[in-house]
Amino acid sequence: MSEQNQRAAQAAQKALVSAAQLLKWEELKQLARTGETWKIGEYLVLRDRSRAEQYLHQSLPYLEKPEASLREASVKFLALQPLEADAEPSVRCLVTQTVLDLRTARERSPPRALTMSCAWERRSKHCSELGEVAAYVPDLILSEDLRHEARCVQNFHGVLLFADVSGFTALTEKFSQSVSLERGADELTQTLNDYMGDIVEELLGFGGDILKFAGDAVLVLWRVRETQLRDTISLVLQCCRQIQEKYSVRDTDVGLKLRLKIGISAGHMSLLTVGDRKEQHFLILGKAVGEVWQAQNLASASDIILSASCWELCNQSQVKSKRVKGQGAVKVTGVQRMSVSEREELFSKFTRAQLNCRSPEMPGVLRPAVTLAPHRAQGKVLRKYIPASVLRKIDDRQPLACLSELRPVTCLFVKLQFAAKVNLTQICKAIQDSSVLISEILRPHKGEINKISMFDKGCTLLCVFGLPGGKLPCESVCALESAIKISTACSGRLGKIEAVSVGVTSGTAFCGVVGHRVRHEYTVMGQKVNLAARLMEHYPGLVSCDAATYAASRLPRSYFKELPKAQMKGVGDPGTVYQYLGMSQKLIFGLDLMEERSEYGPLLGREEEIALFESALKAYRTCHESSILAFEGVLGSGKSHLLTELAFLGQAAGHRVVAVELTELNLKQVYSALRMVLAMALGLQACQSCSARQLVLQAKLQGLMAESSYCLLNDIFLVKFPLSTAVSQMSGTQRQMELELVLKKVLQKTVEEDGVVFVIDNAHCIDSPSWSLMWSVLRDVSILMVMSFTASHCRRQRLCQAAVDILKLPKTSCVRLGELKPSAVVQKACQALGVVSLPQDLETLLTQRSYGIPYYCEELLRYLLGHDMLLFHPLGKVGKREDKWESLFTSVTEASTTAAARSSSAGKDRRVCTMRPDVTLQNTVLPPTLKGIALAELDSMKPSEQMVLKCAAILGPLFSTELLFHILPGWSRAKLNKALNALVRCNILKWLNAAKGAEESSVPTEGSGTSLEEESDAQKSSVEESKQRARLESGVLAFCAPLLQEAAYELWPKGQRVALHHKCTAFLERHAHKCQCCGGGDFVAFHRLAIGSMQEAESCEEHGSDCSWRNWEASLATSEEMKLDELPASTDASSGVPKEKSFLEEIFRAAKRFLAKTEWMPKVPSKTQWTQGVECSCSCKAIVDLVLVPLAQHYMAVGNEARAFYYLLEGAAAYLHVSDNYLAFRNLQKAEVLRTLVAKKGNALACFEEATLLSLKGEVCYHMGQTELAKTMIRKALSLLKRKFPTTSTGTALQLVLEKSEYASRKKNRDSSVPQEAGRQRLPWLFRQSHCLSLLQQLFSLESAAGSRRLSRLAALMKVNTAEESEDASHVLLSYLEYALCCQNLGCREEWLQYGRAAMQLSAEVQLFGGGVLNTASFAQALSHLTLSLGNLLLSVDVGYRAERLCMELQKPDLGCVVLRTLFTALFLQMRYPECEAVLRRLEEQVSGADEIVGQACFCCCCLDLLLDAGWQYKSFEECRRFVEQNEANCLLQAQSSILLGLYLSLALWFARLGQWDNFQKPFEKAKRLLKSTGACLVASQACSRLLECHSLVLKKDMEHGSWRARESCRRALRLAEEVFSRCSTSPVFYPRVYHLKAYIFLMLGNEEQSLLCLNQGLQACEDHGNLLEKTWLEMSTECWFTGKGPLGDLWLKTAPHFPHLNQAKPEVCSSRYLLKLPALQREDSSPGIKF
Repeated sequence: MSEQNQRAAQAAQKALVSAAQLLKWEELKQLARTGETWKIGEYLVLRDRSRAEQYLHQSLPYLEKPEASLREASVKFLALQPLEADAEPSVRCLVTQTVLDLRTARERSPPRALTMSCAWERRSKHCSELGEVAAYVPDLILSEDLRHEARCVQNFHGVLLFADVSGFTALTEKFSQSVSLERGADELTQTLNDYMGDIVEELLGFGGDILKFAGDAVLVLWRVRETQLRDTISLVLQCCRQIQEKYSVRDTDVGLKLRLKIGISAGHMSLLTVGDRKEQHFLILGKAVGEVWQAQNLASASDIILSASCWELCNQSQVKSKRVKGQGAVKVTGVQRMSVSEREELFSKFTRAQLNCRSPEMPGVLRPAVTLAPHRAQGKVLRKYIPASVLRKIDDRQPLACLSELRPVTCLFVKLQFAAKVNLTQICKAIQDSSVLISEILRPHKGEINKISMFDKGCTLLCVFGLPGGKLPCESVCALESAIKISTACSGRLGKIEAVSVGVTSGTAFCGVVGHRVRHEYTVMGQKVNLAARLMEHYPGLVSCDAATYAASRLPRSYFKELPKAQMKGVGDPGTVYQYLGMSQKLIFGLDLMEERSEYGPLLGREEEIALFESALKAYRTCHESSILAFEGVLGSGKSHLLTELAFLGQAAGHRVVAVELTELNLKQVYSALRMVLAMALGLQACQSCSARQLVLQAKLQGLMAESSYCLLNDIFLVKFPLSTAVSQMSGTQRQMELELVLKKVLQKTVEEDGVVFVIDNAHCIDSPSWSLMWSVLRDVSILMVMSFTASHCRRQRLCQAAVDILKLPKTSCVRLGELKPSAVVQKACQALGVVSLPQDLETLLTQRSYGIPYYCEELLRYLLGHDMLLFHPLGKVGKREDKWESLFTSVTEASTTAAARSSSAGKDRRVCTMRPDVTLQNTVLPPTLKGIALAELDSMKPSEQMVLKCAAILGPLFSTELLFHILPGWSRAKLNKALNALVRCNILKWLNAAKGAEESSVPTEGSGTSLEEESDAQKSSVEESKQRARLESGVLAFCAPLLQEAAYELWPKGQRVALHHKCTAFLERHAHKCQCCGGGDFVAFHRLAIGSMQEAESCEEHGSDCSWRNWEASLATSEEMKLDELPASTDASSGVPKEKSFLEEIFRAAKRFLAKTEWMPKVPSKTQWTQGVECSCSCKAIVDLVLVPLAQHYMAVGNEARAFYYLLEGAAAYLHVSDNYLAFRNLQKAEVLRTLVAKKGNALACFEEATLLSLKGEVCYHMGQTELAKTMIRKALSLLKRKFPTTSTGTALQLVLEKSEYASRKKNRDSSVPQEAGRQRLPWLFRQSHCLSLLQQLFSLESAAGSRRLSRLAALMKVNTAEESEDASHVLLSYLEYALCCQNLGCREEWLQYGRAAMQLSAEVQLFGGGVLNTASFAQALSHLTLSLGNLLLSVDVGYRAERLCMELQKPDLGCVVLRTLFTALFLQMRYPECEAVLRRLEEQVSGADEIVGQACFCCCCLDLLLDAGWQYKSFEECRRFVEQNEANCLLQAQSSILLGLYLSLALWFARLGQWDNFQKPFEKAKRLLKSTGACLVASQACSRLLECHSLVLKKDMEHGSWRARESCRRALRLAEEVFSRCSTSPVFYPRVYHLKAYIFLMLGNEEQSLLCLNQGLQACEDHGNLLEKTWLEMSTECWFTGKGPLGDLWLKTAPHFPHLNQAKPEVCSSRYLLKLPALQREDSSPGIKF
């Protein structure tokens, strides 16, 4: 209509008139016809404020129109008209900037925010600090004189509106029962407040004053003069009509509907303010209050009901109505519409003091109260109306969103029923007295009154325990005890109260802010709150509770009485309802232990505690030795179960056991604990009356004490013996001393006669007088007493001095109950579920979340079962899954024998447990019981400590202080350090790797809270202080209890949680790469480049350029510098294969070059920099734990599945990099779950990602010995990577030809035809192909078939070609070395020499540390291996030491094990025994883990080498033999056939030398079967020399016994000697041993000339290689065989098996070698030997 083109303006005007007619908006129609555009805009906004933001953004494009009139209209609509021509340039600039900001917000905000902005999301303008407090209080209170605290009754007239929203309770229940973190309190809060906020905004717009939010309802007041009630009712009806038109039904995101019904009343009413100096509450009294509640009850969804009095007062001519049947109320069916002008006219009749009218001086302010100026006295009074839990949040400057939680609480609904004839003054006084009394009862237990209301139910009070900051571990007990006190006190002390009814429930409820930003209240709502109200109604005059409260209290059954069920409105099945009775005199003598002994058998995980008790019991029975056992543990640690088990064992041993369980209620009753113990010891528990107890006492005490002293027992046993004269004349001290003497005698007699064992559970609940008497008695009486205590930090009260003195007695043993071991937790779970197997996911969840605490484990299982997450199957239906990926790490844990027997004596019906397929355990929320325990600990902390923990919970169980400081809002380092130190001292957090934390920021730090505490108490030096500061700034901490971390995490609203996760990802992505020690870059080589376009775009958009791939670009640049301009030419068959001598020279030159380049390397590893920018120590383990794993979790939390999948793969590759197969497996399992989730959404992963997942899974399978599964997965990965691997022999042969021709053609033309950019995009594919081919080469090399050997060679050759295509020098170098070693293993000498020489030539041109220390270590290991194989022992040792230091810094145990094995062999052959011992010690430490089977086998081989070849012992032969027998079936060891062959042959050789031929046969036969599957590697060559010696000794035995097998043994030995010599062609270092054994064989055959020739050749080889070990042995054999001057006896045989330890060895001592003696029969034969 503002178009300059008149036709266009007229057309727009006609369109607007037609639209107004269609909508029946008469006022808009009139405004459109008059062309008043400004009023049109105002009308549209006033009619529907929720669309104001939408209108605003729709007007923004018109600011860019060329027509000035359109721009002017748009600016006017934006309410910026007065500023458009402002003379001040800064104001005009501000207008421009505002418009720009609005346009930017529109572009960035999600569509929903543009079209459906709710009232809650629209912030109020001009809100003051006092206004934030005033938002919790109605205007009715603000209008009073707040300078005074008088609680007089204020009378007035007004109209009441009660709007009830049905569906809130069901919605709350749906969210509270959700097991996923996706449904949190913030979503529920948003759903509730989106709806309620819109309604409240309408009510405020019509001048209403929001009095109360009663859960899911709102009570509104229009306070006016009596003469204005008629007009006010008309105004209220207009408001109701508009609300019902807009908001009568609201759909939610979870499929539930919210519906609104309204009741209205009017008349006289009163305001009553009650409370004390600490807190105040208000309530409205009067007939109109009851009527409005009744009217709302009569309404259905979308109805408006007027009470009878309201109908009489209203302007009935404007209302269409329908009488409610049987009631005086009427249902409104229509209301005459009121125009805006009429409404404004009506508003003008009222003063601002009467209605909440918007002030014309403050346009845009919905509620003037929020603009209150600061006023200290006024603010002080207002704060009393706000709950303490909310005030703490407000004072801590936390946003409103942080006030809402789904929280486990205990609710008390209290109803005060007044007498029939009572006036208003008496009611007001009774309510005031009751509120003060109830507050005093609740306050010590941190309970709060949340609401006080006065409807037809009488006066009802909603009291809540467990609100934020007030959670207690014993919350249910406190609530029940408070309820019984309220019932007793109010009904007994306040005469006008006829009955008191209390309903108590426990469970999860919504605790948070409901309403609008300018007027809201903190409320509690949910199914449990409704149930408490229903219990209060249906069980009048009683304290009733639900089953959850009964179970949570863990009080004895005698404290409760089951009540009959009742039909309750809105409650389907309330479950069992109990009446709480409390402790009475009738019940105090019959409280035995509550826990029943498990039917499954002995208690799990408490063997040490049981042994301690049995030892004390034995000493007590045999020697009457007194003992007090005090077991202390945290809540749920199994103290009660333990004491039940000990009581059972005591009874089984023939003792009488007096066992009692105390509660906190005993603390408040004098002599309560002592009474219970002695009453059960004396048999008083069956006595129901005082006289019966007196008779039993007289019988028991006869002759023990004078009858005149019986009256001393009156207070203890609640008896009424007459007060004797003697006692009456005693002073208080004398009576106490006499009583102690009597109790001593009673205990002494009881113990002597029956041998009683006293068992007291929860001994911390013993009252102080009982402790004092027990202290005086226990000092002198011989007794066996077992007590349990809750850990000191979990107790509400400290022990009295008498209790402390008892615990310090010499006879007292204090034992802390530790956490159960993971195996015990799993076994306990199997017992509880009645199964023999748990899925790995469930095992992990239970061990991690239970923290070894039995009760936590039980609650987790109960929660999972309650939500149907577990499935059960018969054991017989579970097939074998050895080769399945899912069962790779699954361990079937057998429960105890009795548990299995319980399932089925035959074992046929035993079950296994599995998870429901759609369940992801990692995303499940904590059970409410466990969350309550954690919240109790969290609420006991200071606000600053809570904030630190909540932020740390976002980071995960393990986090760095650097990242924590990054996400904390506006904290200083000093403030953070103070909070962290406090949390560490309280054992809530703990330091990790303290030694490294002060020096390295990237490596975790280790330490404990106790060490920090000791440091704080001691005087620190300046150096220590600097280390402490460094640790605080760059250290790593972990949660001591993961339960606390999970609970704190769930407290975050989703929006803030996601924002913090984004902040973490921006910080962590800078460090998501390998450490510089390992060359930097991705763990999946060039991973980011493979998906770079997608990832880079997201990174730049979300986090900015500084958080992008800076480290990645640096590593890529380094890689570009390492590109090969020209690879070294390798000679082939056409140009003549290089001679062996040339190859040896090349190898030795390369080794010397390496030693020269690393000459500066320190002998002892240190925290220094090797080269500029290259760290000495590997920190990849810290990177994967602190960066990659958290990044995957953060991206999962924000819903970015692609990034999460990327980092899961990176994490898996990183764990494989640091040799942690299990954690790699866990990451890959998560990746598979995520892949399934992505597929369900219709998305697909990138081909490279799929291939990477398969290849990593194949690598894990390879490391776990599942070779077939590994090959299948890697072949699939190669297929996805466009690099197929042949499956047939024909295809293999053809592929070999193609690969050789490709290699030859590449030598001629090194220039790639692929452009550089395209080549860079191929790098990740080429490197992943190479990795897969390397794995295939290793897999096929483990098999004996000729086809597998060809495939192994093909895979290695394909890797060479792939590496050359990448043109990465380090990659090519390592591929050459790998192919050379493959050829060595296969015995392909020519190719071994060719590629080995090419690798050595290339090593001269490659930068030493260019590919990181890892590549250098790999090269050093290969170089050490080659020099050892070729016999240069000195070079091998020097290079080996360098390689070992590299591996130590890299923390790579797999590579380090190979290096140490090679180094040991080189040292051993040189007889450097002290160094051998040092190497063995390091090797033993490195392979000490249970999963290091291959490393342990290598260590065992070294120990057997010492025993067999030198006669020194590091580990005994029996230990080595036991290891082989226990682990020979291990799939990992079976895959290493060369190592297993060496072990078998070492065992066989031992038995052969000792002549134990029966034992010899078994390992010898196993070795012969393995021989075909081994190649010609170094380990296999050494094993073959053992085999040759075994055959030589067999030949000797056959010849000595004249066996007919001697000739066959001779042929076999000669044939084997040639075969072994051929095998050693690639490992010439073992030539001397082969020569030695050949000489021995020839000599036995009588060929001395050939024998001497072999001896000389062996000695010459020893000289060339520096092989002192074999040289001394050869010299000893030569001397013995040909001169007869050898040792008189075989010292090796004389010493075996008790050899001296290696630490006693010296190089010159070599006489304990095994002497190869000639057969005994040859001594009589002049021409010995077998003649052919």
